[in-house]
Amino acid sequence: MSSLKEADIVRAILRYLKTVPNCFCWKEHGGMYGTAGIPDVIACIGGRFFAFEVKTEKGKATALQESALRKIQKCGGNAAIVRSVEEVKRMLEEITA
Repeated sequence: MSSLKEADIVRAILRYLKTVPNCFCWKEHGGMYGTAGIPDVIACIGGRFFAFEVKTEKGKATALQESALRKIQKCGGNAAIVRSVEEVKRMLEEITA
C-alpha cells in the first residue's frame, strides 16, 4: 500500500474543513510572489485563525516553515504540522471545545 502524497492530504483536509460550520479556508500556493514558509492550509473558523503545515508521514518541516508556525502562535493564532484529517479534527476539537 503506497502512502499518501502531501497533495492528497491537503485535498482531504480542505474537503473536511468545507464541512465545518463558520469556516473559511484555502490552500496557500507558494511561488515567487508568496511568502516563504507560509503553511499549506489557512482557515478562519468561528473567528479563530488556524494554519496547518501539511506533511506526509515521514515529511519534515523546513526551518522557514517552523519559524512561520512559531510566529503565528506568538500572535495568538493556532498553527501546527499535521499529517492527516484526523489530526486537524483533534486540533479543532481541543481548541473549539
